[in-house]
Amino acid sequence: CSTPQGVFVLVKGSQVWSEPRAISVLSSTFFERCHCDQLKVVSISVPVTFPLDLTKTRLQIQGEVALRQHGSQTAYRGMLGTALGIVREEGPLKLWQGATPAVYRHIVYSGVRMVAYEQLRDVLGRSEDDRFPLWKAAIGGMLAGAVGQFMASPTDLVKVQMQMEGRRRLEGKPPRVHGVYHAFLKIVSEGGIRALWAGWVPNVQRAALVNLGDLTTYDTVKHFLLRNTSLQDTSLCHGLASTCSGLVAATMGTPADVIKTRIMNQPRGPNGRGILYKSSIDCLIQSVKGEGFISLYKGFLPTWMRMAPWSMTFWLSFEQIRKTMGISSF
Repeated sequence: CSTPQGVFVLVKGSQVWSEPRAISVLSSTFFERCHCDQLKVVSISVPVTFPLDLTKTRLQIQGEVALRQHGSQTAYRGMLGTALGIVREEGPLKLWQGATPAVYRHIVYSGVRMVAYEQLRDVLGRSEDDRFPLWKAAIGGMLAGAVGQFMASPTDLVKVQMQMEGRRRLEGKPPRVHGVYHAFLKIVSEGGIRALWAGWVPNVQRAALVNLGDLTTYDTVKHFLLRNTSLQDTSLCHGLASTCSGLVAATMGTPADVIKTRIMNQPRGPNGRGILYKSSIDCLIQSVKGEGFISLYKGFLPTWMRMAPWSMTFWLSFEQIRKTMGISSF
């Protein structure tokens, strides 16, 4: 509220706080409530869509030229064949192998990207007609996604390696990791702390593109529908916007996701460096030269089939939880 002297204060119980203290408390409350939102949404979304994420990861490794040159062969089985093969050869519960680091990853990734995007939206500012221009939404989405993924990259590395363990056992190879904690320890012992960020460049590139598709598309489509149609700020509007965002995110993010998966899954030498690829550019060149441009879209169908329900579940849950907690609509 404003005092007669024009100083903003926050009254809580018998306490009266001055402007700096009030802003600090309000900001802290905002971040806490937003992060609480992410925990709830992640707990709903990850278990529902994780089998498709595992199938996508396995497909992205199939037919990898660099692995064939090192004597490793992987059968071509397609999306359904891969999923059914996991159930038949490894057991149905293996469809959720790597789900624990996936939850850890999304707690960090989604929490950071959502809060960062809203803060960037305030910093970049709206136009005079209270619209958030598309170019600003694109910058905000890419920056938010990049920062969130960089923070969460170690958990993504562990997730990818755990997802490939079942395949390695079927090929008669010794297991690399025996759980999340062991995976972290093994990576650090072999390459130091820096090794936890192996593949972070394509990882961050992918996240920037995915969030250009996800955050930017959802925000833009939702407010376009509210301004230009009779739709209200309800689940129907949220569902339509999330459907568009899931498709755009899958289309833009799949090539970088293929490169990220291959770099993170490659074997490493004694110094912790990858044996198959020197960099993300090297991986891109080898993949396109050896398998064709279409190889960059390996796993697109399960990626989109995962992102569509993930995006729908995430945004509907996120908006509803914000409403329940008294936070304004996204």
